[in-house]
Amino acid sequence: MELRRDPVSLRWVIQADASASLARTPCPLCPGQEHLTPQTLYERRSGSGQWLLRVTPHPRPRYRIEGLPERRGEGLYDKMRNLGAHEIVTESPEHDRSLGQLGEEQVAEVVRAIVIRMADLKKDPRFRYVSVFRAHGSGVELEHPHSQITALPFVPRPLVEELRSAQRHFERKERCLFCDMIQQEMEQRVRTVDWNEAFVAFCPFASRAPYETWIFPVKHHCCFEEDLTDWNGQRRLARMLKSLMARIEKIAPSYRMVLHTAPNTQAKFEKPGHWTSLEHDFHWHLEILPEALPRPASILPEVYYNSVPPEAAALRLRELAVSEEDEAPPRSGSSA
Repeated sequence: MELRRDPVSLRWVIQADASASLARTPCPLCPGQEHLTPQTLYERRSGSGQWLLRVTPHPRPRYRIEGLPERRGEGLYDKMRNLGAHEIVTESPEHDRSLGQLGEEQVAEVVRAIVIRMADLKKDPRFRYVSVFRAHGSGVELEHPHSQITALPFVPRPLVEELRSAQRHFERKERCLFCDMIQQEMEQRVRTVDWNEAFVAFCPFASRAPYETWIFPVKHHCCFEEDLTDWNGQRRLARMLKSLMARIEKIAPSYRMVLHTAPNTQAKFEKPGHWTSLEHDFHWHLEILPEALPRPASILPEVYYNSVPPEAAALRLRELAVSEEDEAPPRSGSSA
């Protein structure tokens, strides 16, 4: 695999190998199949020794942790190795238990595992962005309930646009854009879904899909893993998250959830001074986007994943055109 950048949108796109699919049976995340994911990065066990939660490398990672980006050009195009990390958070040993069906303490353990892994990955200066996403319902690559953590050598384009929008708002008004949104939503109370002393959930003003919901910490903080270092904070988010997901899972057969948080300020950027005002102008949050139709398993939230390289696709299309012409029956009136 390799990463290629679209010179128009400036988005990085993963170009897959031909054999990038993942076999569905047996489930590599179920108890008894640990040999399929042998490297354990983090785990919680019961008193009897049974694992309750595991973090492991993805069985078929989109990114490879070894080496350097090796960024290079091909004419006007940019590409680099698929450097990064791709981890699976198996939230429970139970194959059919969704996030909304887990106990509050179990969800808090998931939050704690993510915090620990994100903090560890951000120690690596090669990774400019570390985030979490979760897909539920039809079209998922692995049916066993799980979240995924990715560490990337770039900041995804949608996040860049969001970060710059927040930066411009702060430059004009000397206030956090998201804090202003939270204040207005809490005052109007027409789009709020749930809230407590620490977190608020609301459907955004310009929702992209029915029941789209965002979760924010009420108190300003730009960085997820730095904000939720203690069990009390992790438990409060778990309470909000479990309640919200239990509702969404009743009305939406499929959804994706993405964490939007600050880039890795310890990473090595080409230009100095990147994202120096994050502490003041950005506010981490979770975005939950229900989907009426199944989401293709070949797409990762915020970073598109192309399962057929363009070279192979173009070749196949050329072959199909030739085959169809060769096999077409003679037209009426033509000679035999």
